[in-house]
Amino acid sequence: MDLKCIFSLAILVSQISLSSTQNVNVVIQGATSVGEIDDNFVCATLDWWPTEKCNYNQCPWGKAGLLNLDLKKKGLINAIKLFNPLRIKVGGSLQDQEVYGVGGVKNCPNFMKNEDSLFKFSQGCLPMERWDELNKFFNQTGVKVTFGLNAILERNQSQIEKGLWVGNWQSQNARDFMKYTISRGYKVDSYEFGNQLSGAGMGASVEAEQYGKDIVVLKNLVKELHPDPKTQPKVLGPSGYYDEKWFNSFLEVSGHDVVDGVTHHIYNLGPGDDPNMITKIQDPSYLNQVAQTYRGVLNIVNKFKPQSGAWVFESGGALYSDAKDLSPTFADGFWQTLIGGNYALLNTTTSIPNPDYDGALLWHRLMGSTVLAPGISIIFINLSKDSSFNVTLSNYEHQSRNLRSTDVAKPNFEFRGSKDREEYHLAALAGNIQETFDIPAMEPKLVNASTPISIAAHSIVYVTIRDFQAPACA
Repeated sequence: MDLKCIFSLAILVSQISLSSTQNVNVVIQGATSVGEIDDNFVCATLDWWPTEKCNYNQCPWGKAGLLNLDLKKKGLINAIKLFNPLRIKVGGSLQDQEVYGVGGVKNCPNFMKNEDSLFKFSQGCLPMERWDELNKFFNQTGVKVTFGLNAILERNQSQIEKGLWVGNWQSQNARDFMKYTISRGYKVDSYEFGNQLSGAGMGASVEAEQYGKDIVVLKNLVKELHPDPKTQPKVLGPSGYYDEKWFNSFLEVSGHDVVDGVTHHIYNLGPGDDPNMITKIQDPSYLNQVAQTYRGVLNIVNKFKPQSGAWVFESGGALYSDAKDLSPTFADGFWQTLIGGNYALLNTTTSIPNPDYDGALLWHRLMGSTVLAPGISIIFINLSKDSSFNVTLSNYEHQSRNLRSTDVAKPNFEFRGSKDREEYHLAALAGNIQETFDIPAMEPKLVNASTPISIAAHSIVYVTIRDFQAPACA
């Protein structure tokens, strides 16, 4: 599929409570792009959580953690291969308690329940035998690997401020791990420094200035071990909640040419046991919060690190393994570990895709890297449970290249595109958005391009116009 240009995202919400069908016009301005995304925009996480990880009187991880996941499951392998490739983050909450069984580390225990430890688990260890197995799996499925490093190794807990870890990062274990990885010919696309340590942190935190100094140490280590810039893994951070003051200080201290991607997390739906979660998921204001947070990160990146990207590295929606009766259902598609917890793309036990897997796969297949206002592939999300929409498309008609910024180009309602368009409709069975279902065939419906696009209530629709002329995509 050669599409290299995207879309706009259209969120449809009816203000009418009764069942209705409304007519909407979407104007496509193909001459102007408003941003770009990475070719591997869709990313999923493989987490360290052991079977004993429980929240809200449930233990949803099963054997989906990195240390006990069955890497030979055909369903798991095939689901990943379809992305060709999928970026996978190896990490999560316990990565700052994970050491690597190489070099001076002789004792390599599993995570154990410990009420007095961070996240109520003791320090764990990744045996190199398991790292070998994981890399065989990564090679088989063709994934791009981002590895989350332990960023509080051998630091001390502050005696003054709870949750704060102080002292310099000790890099020897990371060095030994990277050298082993290189010696085996394993490919790591990027290293992420710590997990959720920014601002107040999540269980643990590191001051911004200290984090900035330490990520410079990591960058120098990566450059030393990978002297060829063409094969040098990226350095990412801080992979935590956005805190403007903290992010400013961190990027100012780290300086230029250190951080290749400024990463942050979004869990703005709150705890997964919230009884109002289904209402939040259908409320567009929560989606708008995501945009506001991203805009804040992007502004800081442009200020300090214009060569870096602003990355969203975790966006599970709800905290602590997410919501049991919502996250693995169609409802969550309106909003991802790969497997494990409730917010996974794949069922923890069977590896059968959850509904939001379908949306992620369609995005990866159909959407390119340039964001238009909008362009040749469009996604419509109807958050209304009662109202459907008939959407017509029209082009902007540019009369002159010298239009002032205050001028408004007039839409041409004679849409100029393909004779037929391709449509992919995602909807829950019998309208129940809390249902789960198997992966459908990804075949589009061909529709006469001159007719309106029908968007059913509580549905997601991808539309592709094959020969739409968009100068911004040239």
